[in-house]
Amino acid sequence: MRIKVTAPGSLMLMGEHAVLFGQRALACAVDKYITVMLTPRTDRVVTIDSALAQYSSNLDNLTEDPSLSFVLAAIKRQLVKLPAGFDLQIVSEFSHTVGLGSSAAVTAAVVTALQAYIGREAVDADFLFDEALAVVHEVQDGRGSGTDLVAAVYGGVVGYTAATDDAGPMIKALQGRPEISLFYVGYKMKTPDVLKFVEGKAQRYPWLYSGIYRLMGETTEEAETAVDNSDWQRFGELMNIYQGLMDALGVNDKKLAEIIYTLRQNPSITGAKISGSGLGDCVISLGKPVDLPLSYEEIPVSVSAEGVTIELI
Repeated sequence: MRIKVTAPGSLMLMGEHAVLFGQRALACAVDKYITVMLTPRTDRVVTIDSALAQYSSNLDNLTEDPSLSFVLAAIKRQLVKLPAGFDLQIVSEFSHTVGLGSSAAVTAAVVTALQAYIGREAVDADFLFDEALAVVHEVQDGRGSGTDLVAAVYGGVVGYTAATDDAGPMIKALQGRPEISLFYVGYKMKTPDVLKFVEGKAQRYPWLYSGIYRLMGETTEEAETAVDNSDWQRFGELMNIYQGLMDALGVNDKKLAEIIYTLRQNPSITGAKISGSGLGDCVISLGKPVDLPLSYEEIPVSVSAEGVTIELI
């Protein structure tokens, strides 16, 4: 028996930066997928066939490979339960260089496949999310809000507040499915570097930045209600407001602004903002533009209703 798991990529709709300070976030799954095929072996060998690396090692002494850090961390968490080795094939429909949450998708898929391999095919989404987030935190030294991960696991559009020392994560699947467009600016600053940049600015004006994060949270809560009610005019207006707050943080630049303002001039677009931490990567808009005079790459995506799925072959 082979285990096939598919997990969607994801996008931040709202909540960037502020989610790290206890505020609400919105994320959605998209129709670009990572597929993992696990084939059991009778020995103790693990092989991984991926566009990022070709890997082979023994379960009892797994060698490190930085390009497969999330996959190997997921395997190590299940080492004592794994009955034998396996072959793992990983195929992605999108590049890890654009902000579609490839790390979250592959982590969700591998965690789900491993749970099935140890005999837990029917674990619920809450368990998978907790296990996958533990993997992410192991790789990233405890960092990572889990926003992209929650979308990859649950699918659709999800409202999310990260867990605190006193409470678990607050997760709500929303009813609305916005029509979105995505444009890649052509470069990307790594999220930890953007966070470090913003942290430096916040240290100079801590009272102002705490106020910005609070406003981001309030804007996202309003947007969550708008998405749940499919009130797209209101959601688009709130996207523009949130973009203004991203500007205030200092994570917008000239080329991102060019995309945003060109999109907003299109009559088919009701809102546009940065998707992700900023200073590069993607701009997301509400609506599908027509006759758009932009030379930037459009990444064709739609919201995926399904999160991670498993098939036994």
